Amino acid sequence: MNSTAFTIRPMRRGEVDIAVAWAALEGWNPGQHDALCYAAADPGGFLIGLLGDEPIATISAVRYDETFGFIGYYIVKPEYRGMGYGIQIWNAALAYLEGCNIGLDGVVEQQANYQKSGFQLAYSHLRYEGRGYGPAEPDAAIVPLSTLPFETLVAYEHPFFPSPRIAFLKAWTRQPNSTALGILAQGQLAGYGVIRPCLGGYKIGPLYAESAELGERLFLALASQATATEAVFLDVPAVHSAAVALAEKYGMTVSFGTARMYTQFEPELPLDRIFGVTSFEIG
Repeated sequence: MNSTAFTIRPMRRGEVDIAVAWAALEGWNPGQHDALCYAAADPGGFLIGLLGDEPIATISAVRYDETFGFIGYYIVKPEYRGMGYGIQIWNAALAYLEGCNIGLDGVVEQQANYQKSGFQLAYSHLRYEGRGYGPAEPDAAIVPLSTLPFETLVAYEHPFFPSPRIAFLKAWTRQPNSTALGILAQGQLAGYGVIRPCLGGYKIGPLYAESAELGERLFLALASQATATEAVFLDVPAVHSAAVALAEKYGMTVSFGTARMYTQFEPELPLDRIFGVTSFEIG
């Protein structure tokens, strides 16, 4: 191992961009404004590993509250892999989240390694890719989320995530160049979704709805924000047959999958209403 001192500390604001840039090099196609939103979730939850002054490792360990945390952006620069730096920053992340039920979306081939740290498979996610949806038919039930009281969104979101994430939710639904829409049923919010620009194409996430019919209408309204030549991505729980059917109905194909894993237990989430998860990096 290199004799230069290896240190781990919380990232400074600009350093979150390093993790996002490295994620792009790994082919994860992060959103253009992810760094700003993720930092809002937990300013102290992004760790950087430095060899001397050189950044060589990153990880996010977002602590939403005293009960739940989520790990992402676990990356070591390729030339420093296999030297023990990765496990050091991994252990630092676990220490930061001590006492929490911890979730992650890991590449399937790494499941065994995560199991060594106490993670157990809950279910899988599939990333679907499509393009060319064109303009959507007008739908009077679909409204910009910004026209609804933020408290309405917070209340609707509550069952879909293990812990409150108010600061993140505010940043996520108001990020630049994105579109956040809600769908109403009998005057009540019955689903919402966000589409954001990524380094390549657009990602829809989350996409929550009370029924497959509402989910489809919301999906089409969001997907229409991309042009006919731009890729659109949707990450769905593989166990939700209606979400899989929605993606396949519109010609989307699977590009890769992840393993959703937890350390203590699988939270009771309404997977039958989750047509698209927010992000593999933050839950």
